[in-house]
Amino acid sequence: MFRIATTLGCFACLAIMETPAAAQLAWPGTTEVAQAVAPRRALPVPNKPVNEEEAAKAARINNWTVGLAGGLLEGTFVRYAADLGKALDDGDNLRVLPIVSYGAVGNVSDLVYLKGVDFSITYSDVLDHFKNIERIPGIERRVNYVIPMFQGEVHIYVREEIKTFQDLVGKKVNFNTVGSAANYTGGIVFDRLGIKVERLFQNNSIALEQMRKGEIAGIVHVVAKPNDLFAKFKPEPGFHFLPVEFGAKFEDYYVPAELTAADYPNLIQQGESVQTISVPALLAVYNWNKDTDRYRRCVRFVEYLFERFDKLREKPYQPGWKEMNLAGTIPGWTRFPPAQALVAKAEAQATADANPARAPAAGARTTDNKAEQERLFKQFLDWSKQQKR
Repeated sequence: MFRIATTLGCFACLAIMETPAAAQLAWPGTTEVAQAVAPRRALPVPNKPVNEEEAAKAARINNWTVGLAGGLLEGTFVRYAADLGKALDDGDNLRVLPIVSYGAVGNVSDLVYLKGVDFSITYSDVLDHFKNIERIPGIERRVNYVIPMFQGEVHIYVREEIKTFQDLVGKKVNFNTVGSAANYTGGIVFDRLGIKVERLFQNNSIALEQMRKGEIAGIVHVVAKPNDLFAKFKPEPGFHFLPVEFGAKFEDYYVPAELTAADYPNLIQQGESVQTISVPALLAVYNWNKDTDRYRRCVRFVEYLFERFDKLREKPYQPGWKEMNLAGTIPGWTRFPPAQALVAKAEAQATADANPARAPAAGARTTDNKAEQERLFKQFLDWSKQQKR
């Protein structure tokens, strides 16, 4: 009798509680719980500033801040993103936020869909994925490139018993995490060679440990050499890089490359090399409408990049900056119009200074002669400095 009275008393208390919070405390099996099939939408979060002074500070900080999707911590992209964050930083005038992200494919997806991302680093072959597989409408117009960057070499690291690609058929091979260059470019390599394996998608540093245990046959990593994943890796007896032969199957986006003892002295014998292929990396930008605030920020980023590019070619920044040419082109991609305008103007001015009688129009095509490109590029940097002053 006492238990019945107590239970009735509890239900009576619940009945008189009219607030939503009280409803959330109902016991399992009550009407409220039974009807709560879908999760409730989160309420809007109030802005961080609590007064006018803080609001003004927040506006100042956000006014010239851009987001740059950099890639995985163990990859190459994120290091160049960090360089850009340091070299282009100008306080309230420009702040670049490097973002740890999924990698080559994920970076383009973030560029299109993720709030706060204006730039990203990716590989040139990735655009085909969004044109032919995800089929994002107008992707060539919406995503442009600013400058070509470094070459990303295809690293295929395998166990001792794997001598050729055919030895991998039917075995477990790790292609790093989904969205990474290893996932995408590595998949293209295996598809075009007709090698069917059991593909795994996890962090390659974890996969290396599984290789030691014999659980998987190899890993695929697409990064600029030398990469810390291999450079700092304690070699296992017989573990080695598998050669990738360049041929007609890879002539669209890829170029011949090699891995040498200078790149990985702990993995490759002195005087030996491993043939592979590489894919060009590039700095991509979302082509915002000209009347938007984000477009205004992107234009300033590009101007700072061109003005300070010679700074990036010095220590302590990545050595790969020294090999880049701002005026270089990426086949199949469209250059961001403000960047193209700067390149055309600088090249025209540099050529006019060198030979006034043969000065080309502002929209003249970049020369294909590498020596001439380098000469014009140096003049281009000098011109940029003069414009800054």
